[in-house]
Amino acid sequence: MKRLLLALSLALPLLASAQQLTVSAAASLTDAFKELAPKFEATQPGVTLRFNFAASGVLLQQIAQGAPVDVFASADQETMNRGADQKLIAADTRRDFAANSLVLITPVQGSPAIAALADLGKPDVKRIAVGKVASVPVGRYTQQALEGAQLWAGLQPKLVFADNVRQVLDYVSRGEAEAGFVYRTDAELLKDKVRIAMTVGGHAPVTYPAAVVADSRQAALARDFVAFLGGAEAQAILAKYGFGKP
Repeated sequence: MKRLLLALSLALPLLASAQQLTVSAAASLTDAFKELAPKFEATQPGVTLRFNFAASGVLLQQIAQGAPVDVFASADQETMNRGADQKLIAADTRRDFAANSLVLITPVQGSPAIAALADLGKPDVKRIAVGKVASVPVGRYTQQALEGAQLWAGLQPKLVFADNVRQVLDYVSRGEAEAGFVYRTDAELLKDKVRIAMTVGGHAPVTYPAAVVADSRQAALARDFVAFLGGAEAQAILAKYGFGKP
C-alpha cells in the first residue's frame, strides 16, 4: 500500500503538469499543422496539441455552441470577422499567418481540356465540385471568381457542393467530378491524381488568420501557439506545403 501511495504521489505532479491545447483549424491546414505540432510541443514540455479540422464555418459554429476550443485558425477573413462580431475570439490576439491561392483542378485521367473558366460550360464538363458557400471559404472564393466572370448562375446545374476543400479534392481525384476548385496546397498533395488547369483570380486574397478563442481555459498557452505560427520554424513548414506569407 505504501508503495502504491508513493507511486501515486509521484505521478500526480506529472498529471497536473500535463496540458492539452485544442486547435480548430481549416481543413486545408491539416497536413502542415500535423507536422508542426511536435515542434510546438517541444517548446512547451507537458503540452499536447489536439486538432479539429473541418470547414472554417463549421468550426466557428462549433465554437459558438460551446465546444472547448483554445485556438481558431480560419481559411478566410470573413469567418474570423464573424467570430469577432460574435465575441467568440479575443480580437487583440488575431494574427494572419499564411496565404494561399485558388486553383481549378481536373482529374489526371480522362479530364476535359480546360484552359479558361468559360470552358466549364462545355458539354463534357458535367460536374464541378465546389465548397458550400455558406460554410466553406473556398466555396466563397469560387463564387466570387465565377460571378466576376459572369458564369456562376449559368453553371449552377453542374455544381456539386462539398463540406470542405478536401472533399472537393476527393471528388475530382476519384473522377466523380470533371473539375473542382481547391487551394494550390491541396492540389499539390495529389499531383498523381489531379492536375492544376489554371490559377484562378477575381476573388478576395486567400489569407489565414488565427486567434485565441475567448472562452479558452489555456489563454496564455493559446497566445503562445498563435505567436508560434508566425515564427521561423512554423513558417518553414507552412512553406514546405506551399503556403505563402500573409
